[in-house]
Amino acid sequence: MRTISSSTIVATVLLATDSQSFSPSSAISSRTSISSNINFSSTTNSIQSSTISRSVSPNDEDLELTRKIIMDHIKKVGTDDEGVEIDEDTLPSHNKNPDDYPQNDLMIRAALGRSDVERTPTWLFRQAGRHLPEYTEYKQKTGRSFLDMLSYPEDVAECTMQPIRRYNVDAAILFSDILVIAEALNIEVTMPGGVGILVPCPLVGPADMKDRLPAKETLSSDFVKDKLGHVMTSVRLIREQMKKEDISIPLIGFSAAPWTLLFYMVGGSSKKNQHIGMEWLHSHTDASKELLDMLTTVVIEYMSQQVENGAHMLQLFEAMGMMIEEKEFYEFAMPCLEKIATELKSKYPDVPLMVFSRGASFANEELSKLGYDVVTIDGSVDRATARDVVGGRTGLQGNYDPAELIEANGKTTETVRETVKELLAALGPQRLIANLGEGLGGKESPELVNAFVEAVHDESEKIIG
Repeated sequence: MRTISSSTIVATVLLATDSQSFSPSSAISSRTSISSNINFSSTTNSIQSSTISRSVSPNDEDLELTRKIIMDHIKKVGTDDEGVEIDEDTLPSHNKNPDDYPQNDLMIRAALGRSDVERTPTWLFRQAGRHLPEYTEYKQKTGRSFLDMLSYPEDVAECTMQPIRRYNVDAAILFSDILVIAEALNIEVTMPGGVGILVPCPLVGPADMKDRLPAKETLSSDFVKDKLGHVMTSVRLIREQMKKEDISIPLIGFSAAPWTLLFYMVGGSSKKNQHIGMEWLHSHTDASKELLDMLTTVVIEYMSQQVENGAHMLQLFEAMGMMIEEKEFYEFAMPCLEKIATELKSKYPDVPLMVFSRGASFANEELSKLGYDVVTIDGSVDRATARDVVGGRTGLQGNYDPAELIEANGKTTETVRETVKELLAALGPQRLIANLGEGLGGKESPELVNAFVEAVHDESEKIIG
């Protein structure tokens, strides 16, 4: 981030009163860990115009006017904990606290695409969790299951912090699960082990849905605070812990998308009864649309409150995109995704919004037109055409194969570096977030994950020059 020092502006503009010129380049200072192209033209032009128009005969009136212009600018400037001045114009529109803006803002800049980055940022889906030995050790220490830990903000904060202590990733992501909204809606969720996430008692029809789910009019901000308040506590605790440990990178909040939630709520499993979701759409069309509308309402409020409590970026997961046909995707899922993007971007235009329609890459072009900042591409997407599909409307995220990070597959740090080079060569280093095509499964080597992160940074810097 580049900032203009107020004291430098004072000196430079006072000189400009006599010389009839003002060069902003001499007054730019930058934080060593941040570099972005911030436009100060409005401030500069106002100073220039006022100065030039009155510089024929400098006098006390001229100087007083100049001082007033400067002081009006200084009122907009905050100072961070390192004493570096930050102009409010560079901060998110919903949050004018300089302390809340990460020093490493590569992810934010790459996502929004308002300026180039000096290296490609990276993080990994499921970077927190079972591939890390410290996670296994901590889980055993608590004696709690994965789902149990989500109810304990201190556990959530610790698990979120573990990968960002180990790896030089450019973002943290909230340690949570895609089905917390289903739980908030009175749908039991279990994870017995070895069979994935289960909903033991899925919805069996419209009547059951009306009996068991809250009324739509009750799905307000208070509902989310009541049922998912522990998540918001976790977000705040993570931010506090990041500050204590001096790790200043964006925190990503996330949610499952409505179709993915419906799929689990009516089918019960990602591995069994996979047909039930589509059957609901056809057999209970009105009820399906009602349920999707309810879920959309909760998702918007849930993600909004994550931002309000400290998340810098948002990721929406349509994780079960492969379980819906293209026609039904556009009829049922897409309207929900459009409404989510429209409402969140209208509320938080400076908060990057990323979407991942896993297994439904046919929708990426249309998704890029809805207002999302980043479209994630899964492993099925042809990198050669990925940019053409989104047409410059969004950035890209993905689609590195996590199998490249498993030593048992014969992979090494050298093979990781070579495959990272291929990724960057195909997708380009700008407006890209290097990530995976699907989440880490648990067999990956921490050494190779680290090699991936380092290679992304090193090789992209070489390309960018």
